[in-house]
Amino acid sequence: MLENERKDIENQKVNEDPLTKAIGAIGKWQIWICFVVFLVKFPVAWHQMSIIFLAPPVNFTCASDQSTETFNNICNASCTDYEYDRSIFKETIISQWDLVCDRHWMKNFTQTVFMLGILVGNMVFGHLSDRFGRRMPFLAAVFLQLISGVATAYSINWYMFTTLRFLLAVATGGTMVTSFVLTMELVGAKYRESVGIIYQIPFNLGHLSLALFGYYIRDWSNFQLAISLPSVIFLSYYYLLPESPRWLLTASKTEEAVKVMEIAAKRNGLPTEGIASSIQKMAVEISNKQEEHASFLALFRRPRLRTRTIAICFNWFVCGLCFFGVSQYIGHVSGNIFTNVAISAAIQVPGTLISIYANRLLGRKITVISANCITSLSCLLINFVSQSGALHLSLGCTGLLGMSISFATVYLYAGELFPTVVRNSGVGLSSTVARIGSMVAPFVATFSHTSPWLPPVVFGIVPLIGAGLCFLLPDTRGRKLPDTLEEGEA
Repeated sequence: MLENERKDIENQKVNEDPLTKAIGAIGKWQIWICFVVFLVKFPVAWHQMSIIFLAPPVNFTCASDQSTETFNNICNASCTDYEYDRSIFKETIISQWDLVCDRHWMKNFTQTVFMLGILVGNMVFGHLSDRFGRRMPFLAAVFLQLISGVATAYSINWYMFTTLRFLLAVATGGTMVTSFVLTMELVGAKYRESVGIIYQIPFNLGHLSLALFGYYIRDWSNFQLAISLPSVIFLSYYYLLPESPRWLLTASKTEEAVKVMEIAAKRNGLPTEGIASSIQKMAVEISNKQEEHASFLALFRRPRLRTRTIAICFNWFVCGLCFFGVSQYIGHVSGNIFTNVAISAAIQVPGTLISIYANRLLGRKITVISANCITSLSCLLINFVSQSGALHLSLGCTGLLGMSISFATVYLYAGELFPTVVRNSGVGLSSTVARIGSMVAPFVATFSHTSPWLPPVVFGIVPLIGAGLCFLLPDTRGRKLPDTLEEGEA
C-alpha cells in the first residue's frame, strides 16, 4: 500500500512538469539524442586512458653498454643514449624522447597535466554552457578535441606533446560535462536514473576497446591518430543536436524552446497544440522566481544548497581518489598488458549495470551509501590478508566494483540535485573535485612501498566519510528537476 502511494506521489511530481508532459518522459526523439550524445563517451575514455599505451612500461639499457643483450633498466649518469626493448611496442613516448632515469618524471607529469586539463575543461565549459546554452559549448569542445587530438599525434618533442595533451584534456572535460547535462534535461524523471547510468556504459566500452587499439597499433603516434580521427563524425552534430529546451526557458528564449519541443512532440507522436500556451505560462513562473544570472558561487550562498554541494562534491572526490587509486594499487600485476587493461575495464561494466537496479530499488542516497561501504570494507580487509593471495586481488576488485556503482550514481545524483540555472556549473565543480581526487590517488597508492598498510586504510576511511555526508542529501529519485535556486534550496 505504501509502495503504491509512493509511486503515485512520484508520478504526480512528474506530471507537474509541463515540459515533460509536453514532449513525453522518453520517446524516439530522446532515444535518438541520447544515442548520438553517448557516442562522445568513447573518445572520452580513449583519451583519458590512452597514457597506458602511449607510455607503457619499457625495458631499456644504455646504448654504450657492451652487455646490451639484456635490458637491465640501470641508469648511468654518463649515459646519453639508450636502447629500448621493442618486442611489444615499436615506439612509445618513452623511447621517442628518452623519458627514463632522470627524465622519468616527465612521463608522470604529462598525465598530471592532462588531469589538470580535464579539471579546467569541466569548469570552463560548465560555466560557458550555463551562460550560452548546452549546444554550442558542446560543439566547440568536440571541435577542439578533434584538432588537438590529431595535432598531438604529430608532436615533435615532449613539450609540444604535453601542451597539446593539455588542450585535448580541456576539450575532453568540456564534452563530459555538457553532454551529460544535456541528456539529463531531455529525459523525464521516470527514466532519468536509467539513462543517467547507462550514459556511463559507453565509457566502459571505450576503455575496453582501447585494448584493441593498443594491440593492433604499436606505434604511439599512429595510436594517437587512430583514437582521435573518429571525432570527425561529431562535426555533424551541428545539424543533429538541438538546444536544451529547459535552458532556453531559463534564458527567456521561449519561442526557441517551443520550436524544439514541438519537433520533439511530433517525433514522439504527441499533440503539439497546447505546447506554446503551457510553456509561456511556465516561462512566466520561472522568470518571476529566478535571478538574472547565477554563477557556481550561488551554490554556496544558501545554507541548504551549500551543505548539499559540499556533500556531493566530497563523494565525487571519493570516487576520483578510490577508483583510480585502488586500480593503481592492485594494477601492478605481471602478465599481458592488453589482457590486464581489458580485465580492468570489464570490471566496471557489472557495477554500472547493478547501479541501474540499485537506484530504482534503493534511490540515490542509499545506493551511494551502500556502494561506499562496500569499497570501504573491502579495502580495510586488504590489510588482513596476504598480498600475494587471490583473496587480496578479490577484495581489490570488490572495492572497484563498489566505486563503479558509486561513480555512476553520483553523476546522476549531481545532475538531479543542482538547479537548471547552475546545473552545468554544479556538475562541472563536482567533476573538478573528482579530478583532484584522481590526481592525489597515485601518491596515496605509492605509499604501499614504504607503508603497505596506509593505502588500504585511506581507501577504506575516505568512502566511509562520504557515506556519512550522504545523510545530508535529499533523495532525488523521481522528482522534478529544480529550475531555480529557490527550488534547489527547497
